[in-house]
Amino acid sequence: MANLLSVIIITLNEEKNIERCLKSVLWADEIVVLDSASKDRTVEICKKFGCRVINIEWQGFGATKKRAVNEAAHDWILSIDADEEITDELKNQIQNILKNPLHNGYRLKRNSFYLGKMIRHCGWNRDYPLRLFNRRFGNFNEKIVHESFKLIGDAEKIDAPLLHYTYPTVQSHIERMDNYSGLGASDLLQKGKSSSILSAIFRGLVKFIKMYFIRLGFLDGKVGFVLCYNSAFGVFLKYIKLWEKNR
Repeated sequence: MANLLSVIIITLNEEKNIERCLKSVLWADEIVVLDSASKDRTVEICKKFGCRVINIEWQGFGATKKRAVNEAAHDWILSIDADEEITDELKNQIQNILKNPLHNGYRLKRNSFYLGKMIRHCGWNRDYPLRLFNRRFGNFNEKIVHESFKLIGDAEKIDAPLLHYTYPTVQSHIERMDNYSGLGASDLLQKGKSSSILSAIFRGLVKFIKMYFIRLGFLDGKVGFVLCYNSAFGVFLKYIKLWEKNR
């Protein structure tokens, strides 16, 4: 008999994405959604699909996902974001794994789209986030942003793709960068870090060189250039905001 599976999703104003996401995980034994005061139709859509919706105050990405893990009914957890989609190939592989898991966690091959194009380089092709796991062997940390899962034991990679529809427009990327850079700067400040204008410029430049040249972002064409440039600007923003907070 296969192990039962809980899907966990954290949401905030995700009505444009959530239905696609939910349709891809309806085969799971339960779907738990932690919503942080969405003002659009996110909660309505989730309830339509039979999700268990829990309304909570936003606590940061790490703490909120950790709470979602604890709220789940089953030990085996699939953590997915609202702008992601489980493919049929990945669904079949997960269902087979749950019959006889050989590892405590599994890293999923994530194929990400930027401005509607799948990115094959820029470092995004190396993306294997830990998303399927047995919660008896770990949980998320409580970082405000760029949270990660701390797993006891080994994790195996799964090459069946998880699709990530990130940043359909330049505007959506800019808005997310503004939010994340502020959170990242606050996190660095709490750790006693400091920055300068020159340091912020240098870090942004290094990010661009790494993504566009070293990780072959130029092979993704014009869209690849926009992604690398904006990502570099996001790094600059984080450290210039840290400089501002240090003043």
